[in-house]
Amino acid sequence: MLGELNTTMLEDLLSTQLLGRIGCHADGITYIIPVNYVYEAPYIYAHSADGLKVSLMRKNPEVCFEVDRVENFFNWQSAVCWGTFEEITGVKESEQAMQKLIDRIEPYLSKAEDAHPSHGIADRASEIGTSKRLVLYRILLNKKTGRFEQRDAPPAETQEA
Repeated sequence: MLGELNTTMLEDLLSTQLLGRIGCHADGITYIIPVNYVYEAPYIYAHSADGLKVSLMRKNPEVCFEVDRVENFFNWQSAVCWGTFEEITGVKESEQAMQKLIDRIEPYLSKAEDAHPSHGIADRASEIGTSKRLVLYRILLNKKTGRFEQRDAPPAETQEA
């Protein structure tokens, strides 16, 4: 069965996943990139190194956010949201946003010495703020939609005669 996610299903999907994708566009460039995130309605919180994604979102703060949960080809959920990029610059608000991300991501990090919530941005946590500029931001969601497919079992295979 194909269907549309209701509000409860959308909120559950956004709240339980760790990885989403941001779509942004400026200067004739469209860019879609995966990000670790935390959802606290009505915001998506994330962080990034200061690079192309952040540059595009600063120029055009209207972005798209997508997240999905895929069990298999016949059982999945997908949410697409639209919102506005807001860079977090205040010290206290930055600390709060980073703590949200740490609390959400830390249980899933490996126990290796170099594991840290800003992986992918820097090889070592000590590089953040020294050789790599960390940008904390949120997306104020203003529209959400979602679809799903759910089947108890894949359709029976057809046999050729």
